[in-house]
Amino acid sequence: MNIVQITRTLAVALVLVLIATGLWATGAEEEPGAAAEKRYVTDPTTGEVVLAPRYGGTITTSQPWTSGTEWSTDTYFNWGNNVVSGVVEKLGIGDWGIDRDVFDFKSQFLPEEFIIGRLAESWDISADGRTYTFHIRPGVHWHNKAPMNGRELTAADVAYNYNRVLGLGEFSEAGPTEMPFPAKTVPWESITATDDATVVIKLKEPWLPALTSMLVDPAFFILPPEVIEQHGDVKDWRNLVGTGPFMMVDRVAGTSITWVKNPDYWGHDEKFPKNRLPYVDELKVLVIPELASIFAALRAGKLDYQRQETDLDAVLSLQRTNPEIKTYFFYFRSNDSFELDIRKPPFDDINVRHAMQLALDNETSAATLWSGRADPTPFGLIGNKGYYIPFDEWPAEVKQWYRYDPEAAEKLLDEAGYPRDADGIRFKTILNYGPFGASLDHSEIAAAYWGEIGVDFRIETGSRAEYSERIDSRTWEGMHSFIAAAAYAPLLMASWYHSDGTLNRGGSQWPEMDAMVDAVRAATTNEEQQRLMKELDMYAIENHWLIFAPKTPFIHYAHPWVIGYSGEFPNALGQAETYTVFARLWIDRELKEAMGY
Repeated sequence: MNIVQITRTLAVALVLVLIATGLWATGAEEEPGAAAEKRYVTDPTTGEVVLAPRYGGTITTSQPWTSGTEWSTDTYFNWGNNVVSGVVEKLGIGDWGIDRDVFDFKSQFLPEEFIIGRLAESWDISADGRTYTFHIRPGVHWHNKAPMNGRELTAADVAYNYNRVLGLGEFSEAGPTEMPFPAKTVPWESITATDDATVVIKLKEPWLPALTSMLVDPAFFILPPEVIEQHGDVKDWRNLVGTGPFMMVDRVAGTSITWVKNPDYWGHDEKFPKNRLPYVDELKVLVIPELASIFAALRAGKLDYQRQETDLDAVLSLQRTNPEIKTYFFYFRSNDSFELDIRKPPFDDINVRHAMQLALDNETSAATLWSGRADPTPFGLIGNKGYYIPFDEWPAEVKQWYRYDPEAAEKLLDEAGYPRDADGIRFKTILNYGPFGASLDHSEIAAAYWGEIGVDFRIETGSRAEYSERIDSRTWEGMHSFIAAAAYAPLLMASWYHSDGTLNRGGSQWPEMDAMVDAVRAATTNEEQQRLMKELDMYAIENHWLIFAPKTPFIHYAHPWVIGYSGEFPNALGQAETYTVFARLWIDRELKEAMGY
């Protein structure tokens, strides 16, 4: 260790001592005020005393993008198009000012009761549930950039975008665009701007989650009409103009994106309403594909914030070497479960599916592979609280298949007509490994467990593109990495079970399940929808269409100089809102400098 490293280590240690003893927070105040009026305030959502909001500075984070597809700024062409978040806005947004004991923002499911107005100041719903009237917020201006040149947002801008995505109105001849669920399932009839400040959306029939879709669906970022009229789309980032807190000013494909503060932004901090957003002057995202390089950048203070999904060994190492970096664990899905091809043998036999589950020792995997940080409690597909039946309430005849019992697994395979041959093999099949957050180590461990009961799995690996083509085209066989226990929008999860669902990648036809999904879609109250979702999920569990593996944590990191963040999942503000949250965070530049960065 050289003298610079020693000095920095001592500085960090001193600062940590000051923070721990409270000396760094001397004079903490109780009531929040405008930025820089007080040195310390109480965060009204957590009760934590923090440095009062400050303006200025840069927040730097990274993403592992390596191709150009993630850079499109015409949002509806790409479900995960987060690069425009913070630049363009939707009608609604999650309420960042809500008490975290009421809603913690640690999932990608945003219940309607926690959504507030954004570009829409308010809205009314007709008694028959078919007409929604949105009152567009006055005083919202487009960025002062050609061709919008800072003009005020109008209801016509909003209607233009909705009609373009949905193929209604002036876009009816072109038809609907490719858009994410649930927007495409809403029974849309018309979208009209009745005056400069009012948009009226009519449905063909009432639909329970319609308001949530209208407010925060990723299809409905409001893009600049003049740009679309000039260029045909907004795919070129240089043409992107929005109403949000940030303006995109630089993009080097495969290297970085840079946004700067919109000095004319209309919005205020939901936690501290006197404060106009954003706090930081600049937001930068670096493209760093390699995990080792990401952690090196964190350690060096080159990244202020980072999200990462799976490598717990790297996490534990970081916690040992850099205890000052805050680490946030949260669980909203299992990345490492498996979907089976139940269209043909051997997995068309439920006893074989039971055997695959009985052969997995999830508790040991959670304790060893994931160092005790994974949750082995069995789930089905649904992970939203209130929408699934907890494992301890499952019927005993269902619970029995989720224990570790390789002897019972072997007996089931014998009875199913798959005895061991002379080499000890019952049958051979394929495990398609998906590089979308799933652990290859776990896939190999699972294959080894199944090998012990005489099932020989060949693991097929490849790039994301190769895997996606194989799975989405439904040409795969055996089983593939799949998500379970996910806290996404409930109707999105239900659609995965429907025979016409794009994520029903086995192409299986389940008339009983289709009827249950249709019933969930037709529900008229949240209570009815939750009851039907529980029944749907349990039906799938009883038929064992998924092999469950432990829920592993998603992990976010923040240096102590990043203030205002307490482990929330950024997308919880609304789908594809990854960078919107950074407008609400601020930097303690004195602390950062004192720590040697």
